[in-house]
Amino acid sequence: MTLLPSRRLSNLSSHLLLSSVLALGLGASHLAHAQVAAPVPANVVNIAASGVLEVPQDWLSMSLNTTREGSDATTVQNQLKQALDAALTVARASAKPQQLEVRTGQFSLYPRYDRNGKITGWQGSTELVLEGRDFALISATAGKIQTLTMSGTSFSLSREARRKLESDVQAMAIERFKARADEVSKGFGFGGYSLREISVSSADQEVRPFQPRAMAMEAKAAMSDAAVPVEAGKSTVNVTVSGSIQLR
Repeated sequence: MTLLPSRRLSNLSSHLLLSSVLALGLGASHLAHAQVAAPVPANVVNIAASGVLEVPQDWLSMSLNTTREGSDATTVQNQLKQALDAALTVARASAKPQQLEVRTGQFSLYPRYDRNGKITGWQGSTELVLEGRDFALISATAGKIQTLTMSGTSFSLSREARRKLESDVQAMAIERFKARADEVSKGFGFGGYSLREISVSSADQEVRPFQPRAMAMEAKAAMSDAAVPVEAGKSTVNVTVSGSIQLR
C-alpha cells in the first residue's frame, strides 16, 4: 500500500473543495436564472358571477312539550311518560312517511334545591316533535294532542329540495360566469379564453314569517282539536363562481 505525501493530500483536498464550490455556484446561478427568466402571466382577468334562487320552504318541524313537578322523582317521571305516551298514540295514528313523521325530543328530570342545598322536589319535561311536508296534517294533529302544548315551530327546506335548489343555482352561476368571460374576452378584442383558477362558494338565507307563540295549558284546553295556524317562509340560496381567465 502506497501512502501519498501530506502535501499532495492537502492539494487534492483543496482541488475537490474548489470543484464542489464551483459546481454549487453554477447550480445556484442556473436556478436563479431560471427563476428570473420565468414568464409573467399576461392578459389574465379576474371575474365573478352569481346565481340566486328563492323558493318556499317545504319542511315544517313543530315541537310540543309539557312539564311536571312533585316531591317524588319516580312520580314526576311516570307523569311525564304518561303524557308522552298519550301524545304518541295520537300522533302515530296520523303518521305518514315524509308527510308527517313523529319523533321524541328532550326528556329531562332534575332536582330542586332550597337555600341550604337540600332537595325539596323534582321537576321534569318531555318533548314530542312532528315534522314533514304536509303542514295541514301536522297542525291538525298537533291540535288533537291534549297532553302536550306547542312550544315552537320552524320551517326549512327538505334535503331533496335543498339539493335540487343548490344544483340549479350553481348551474346558473356557472352559465353567468361563462357568459361574463365571453363578454370580457370579446370586449378586449380577443377570440376566446381559457380557465386558470375557479372557486365556488354558496350562502343560504331564510325569510321567516310570523310564528305563533306557545300556548298555555288553559288556552290549549279551550281550543280542543283546533289546528295550529302556521305559515312557511322562503329560503334563498346564493352561489358565486369566481376565478381568473387567460385571454387568447
